[in-house]
Amino acid sequence: MKVTLLAHTPEPEKVIAASAKLCYSSSTVTELYDNLTEEKTIGFIDMLSSIGHQSPIEHVSFTFGIEGISRACSHQLVRHRIASYSQKSQRYVNEDDFEFIVPPEIANDEQANAEFLKQMEALTQSYKKIVQILTDKHKKDLMIQGIPEDKAQSAARKKANEDARFLLPNACETKIVVTMNARSLMNFFRLRCCNRAQWEIKAVADEMLKLCSQVAPTLFKNAGPACVNGTCTEGKMSCGHIKQVREYYINLKGNRNNAAE
Repeated sequence: MKVTLLAHTPEPEKVIAASAKLCYSSSTVTELYDNLTEEKTIGFIDMLSSIGHQSPIEHVSFTFGIEGISRACSHQLVRHRIASYSQKSQRYVNEDDFEFIVPPEIANDEQANAEFLKQMEALTQSYKKIVQILTDKHKKDLMIQGIPEDKAQSAARKKANEDARFLLPNACETKIVVTMNARSLMNFFRLRCCNRAQWEIKAVADEMLKLCSQVAPTLFKNAGPACVNGTCTEGKMSCGHIKQVREYYINLKGNRNNAAE
């Protein structure tokens, strides 16, 4: 798995502070923005967090490149609706010799891992066979229609991929670009950084939070699962390790000064 912060709103915390101050000031936007020092910005972000005023943080966004995750993981990711996604297509990208993700519990068990790899190899070979069968069929039909052989071959292969992809497993590796505003990210982190989240999307969420904290440390100071800055919301399903979870996210965000908060 690899998560890259591709882009973000310049000076995100300053943008948020200026946006919030505008609601209570007759000054121009430029004046508000230019007069914000780092100290004033940090103070204003902390104040917004303390009173739960979240709408101003929607003005900043973060774009991530996420690679080496499974389709099972990306299906969970795209359920977060207030976001923008661009994902590698299994329709247009041929998946001969597709890469796949092996869950740690399987990888760490010799017998389970052997069976898993056996099935991945079988699916790979079946995928190739189906693609070839359908490509030959579509190419023949297209050439009968008068389409030149080289163009018929290319079009036939794409049509074959479209149907052969139904054989591909949830383990199949994918890549996706994700853009979320900061408010959506806060909700994403609250749900997906929790110990009860599925292991793969939790790993993605943790890496995203780590990257966000590097460019907007005050904004994301209290981000993470609900128990990081409050009580666990999982009820009887709680992992029961709030102290350890809080310590983990303090270290993840490099936020040792807030250990007592």
